[in-house]
Amino acid sequence: MAVKNGRIKQSIAFWCFNLTGGKWSIEQTVDAAKKLGVPAIELVDKEHWPLLKKNGLVCAISPNGMPGAFFMKGFNNLAYHEELVAKTKQAIDDTAAAGFPNVIAFTGFKFRDADDASSGEISLEEGAANCVAGLKKLASHAEKKGVTICLEQLSTRDDSHPLRGHPGYQGDDIDYVANIARQVGSPNVKLSFDIYHVQVMNGDIIHRMIEYRDLLGHVQTAGCPGRGPIDDSQEVNYPAIMRKLLELGYEGYVGQEFLGEVDPFEELADAVRRCDV
Repeated sequence: MAVKNGRIKQSIAFWCFNLTGGKWSIEQTVDAAKKLGVPAIELVDKEHWPLLKKNGLVCAISPNGMPGAFFMKGFNNLAYHEELVAKTKQAIDDTAAAGFPNVIAFTGFKFRDADDASSGEISLEEGAANCVAGLKKLASHAEKKGVTICLEQLSTRDDSHPLRGHPGYQGDDIDYVANIARQVGSPNVKLSFDIYHVQVMNGDIIHRMIEYRDLLGHVQTAGCPGRGPIDDSQEVNYPAIMRKLLELGYEGYVGQEFLGEVDPFEELADAVRRCDV
């Protein structure tokens, strides 16, 4: 078992190990979590939640219900608000009923038609105002249900692989995304603070965690550069970051969301040990 201290509640991002590396099924991911002593798996569709609960695991952060690449059609675009609000509300209800804590949210791509870069762009100001308006429609419902909506920044610089960066995503600046969350003004609208994406676009990770300590709803990891395992070949000092999270009183989950390269289970076990401060 990799977890010895357990002060950081860790989670496995299902999609990483399902789409890359070992091509794990949900059953294999559950087995890995139990072997490593990890209490949660994240971004798991609700059809698999009974399996998680049967094995004493939590879905640390739930999908928002949008189809396909669900980070593309986000709250920055009024054209998607009706569907997005309805699906996110249902995700909140399902998450609350299961006793899980969080639902993911995204600003979305900056294009008027998320699938067409030639359709014109939504300005940063308009995108932020639309995000605030959309999230405000859901904030009171999330509060009543005891679920936190976590808005995620995604990096846009790395276009070498679709899983390493997301060119076109509007909320690629953590300060911009944090300002949206602050404007919503709800204790149940926070950040999904992805350390990899913050490092690629902004850096100064620990300072920003301190600055946004009240907005940390969920945290995720990956090696930088390249989104590979969090080993000694990359530039982020994860043990120091985990110690700072504990110092800040963070009680949420830390999701291991990197792309396995050689031996996914051993790479995951190593990452879990590094974060188990």
